[in-house]
Amino acid sequence: MNVTGNGVVAGNGGIGGLESDFIRRHHRHETADNQCSSVLSRHIKAPVHLVWSLVRRFDQPQKYKPFISRCVVQGNLEIGSLREVDVKSGLPATTSTERLEFLDDNEHILSMRIIGGDHRLRNYSSIISLHPEIIDGRPGTLVIESFVVDVPEGNTKDETCYFVEALIKCNLKSLADVSERRAVQDRTEPIDRM
Repeated sequence: MNVTGNGVVAGNGGIGGLESDFIRRHHRHETADNQCSSVLSRHIKAPVHLVWSLVRRFDQPQKYKPFISRCVVQGNLEIGSLREVDVKSGLPATTSTERLEFLDDNEHILSMRIIGGDHRLRNYSSIISLHPEIIDGRPGTLVIESFVVDVPEGNTKDETCYFVEALIKCNLKSLADVSERRAVQDRTEPIDRM
């Protein structure tokens, strides 16, 4: 896949054939009547291995998620592991308890579920997958993130999806910023050593 820029796509509008195939294969969510679900993607100008080194760290989401101030993992980093995250002020939450549902280092897929905490995201689960691509002639990464969550009482599906999509867009932008900075550093390091 060749891409000539960065961007975030929400919902199904604007998603190409290859992205649709990745979504069909990796982003399946059972959605009940009282839930909303969406898929977002972002093209990052950094190779998959570099982006994955950030995403796969279930124990350090604050490396690229700007709304997390602290994370403590219980047990080894494996499927079923729990993490307690502290949320920065300014959001309608303070803590979240999350479980690692799936981690595949070969396919670059991570899935997590929120199982508790002080927030309104009930029955939230997400899947994030990374796919290699070429952007402006260089190795890049297509990141796709999907979620399903209960619609809180007093809110509509549209309001709930809009809120969660806004959080994910911020996380994906930060992931792109951190990854692209590291990619530039990796490209310039050999020159600096001379």
